[in-house]
Amino acid sequence: MLFKIGSIAAFLGAASAHMAITKPCPRHSPNCDIKPPLPPGVSDYDYNNIKSPIPYDGTLCKSDIPWTAPVATWTAGQDVTYKFQTDGAAHGGGHCQFSLSYDGGKTFVVIHEELQYCFFNGPSSDNIAKVTEYTFKLPAEVPNSDKVIAAWTWVNAIGNREFYMNCADIKIVGSSSSSYTGKEIVIANHQGYPTIGEFNGNYETGLEYYKKAKQVTVTGNGSTDPAPPVSSESSEEPQYTSSAIVAPPIGHNPDLSPSDAPTATAEPAPATSEPAPATSEPTPATSEPAPATSEPAPVTSEPAPATSSAPAPLPTGTSCTHGALQCNSDNTGFHQCVWGKWSSVIGCPSKTACKQTSQNAIICDWV
Repeated sequence: MLFKIGSIAAFLGAASAHMAITKPCPRHSPNCDIKPPLPPGVSDYDYNNIKSPIPYDGTLCKSDIPWTAPVATWTAGQDVTYKFQTDGAAHGGGHCQFSLSYDGGKTFVVIHEELQYCFFNGPSSDNIAKVTEYTFKLPAEVPNSDKVIAAWTWVNAIGNREFYMNCADIKIVGSSSSSYTGKEIVIANHQGYPTIGEFNGNYETGLEYYKKAKQVTVTGNGSTDPAPPVSSESSEEPQYTSSAIVAPPIGHNPDLSPSDAPTATAEPAPATSEPAPATSEPTPATSEPAPATSEPAPVTSEPAPATSSAPAPLPTGTSCTHGALQCNSDNTGFHQCVWGKWSSVIGCPSKTACKQTSQNAIICDWV
């Protein structure tokens, strides 16, 4: 029995192409029920990158050029639905936010969150999404506008540290409010923003950024202002309830989590006064186990090279083709080329070893 990890064709194709929304139709996507006409200056639909993460230094919405007309009309206070392609790679879930921008994508205010288990109904190491549709009530206070960006953002739980975002151009009607105040979206694993480490089974990873996000106020005329201070009494935990559609299974996919990738989770620098005591208390608790940690060092000396600060050797060559896969030096896992750079080692499943089947494809075979 073989665990087939993929090839360039499979990586760029549906099975290994991450996630993307199909409703509302994101900018320049060819995968919606109805493809809007391309705007001037855009030569073709985004067949290859609509499901890919945002490049580390790339444009958040993938494109600054909107559709020529809104792809959907939403009514304030009514239910709205986001649908996702069912053939993407869900990377064990993670943190998703749904947001709106009234200033052309400079500022996004959150209207719904699916934190920890996005695309699933709980912790999962699966790569196939079980939830591919979310329905929730659009806040009644969001202002009217025919130039609103409806966005979806995602920090994946398993795999390379990436940031995903799709943006759709919509129209909002039916509101009597001129402004809306809510949390600003969290941007992570992107140039100039904090890194949220791989979850490794801890779905609390990175939640501090979402809980302490600043409040922003958006208006129908496109201006954005800092929101007034929010009292601690009104700082409620976000509600994650939604109407979920479960996608049918699409075959077996192995757990692709990197077994030895660095997982440093950065704490937000501007810590507020509230978490300060909580942060100071664990310091003694952390210092006590220090001796206990030092004792087992000889016992765990064998795997130490895999988890040491020195990264595992990468394949030779200064660049690579996006999507290529290569076995690592001891065949315990493989490297994946992401936008011209090799990733750290992604481990093969237990009791399997990596075998190179072609220049850019591998399998994890039973040993």
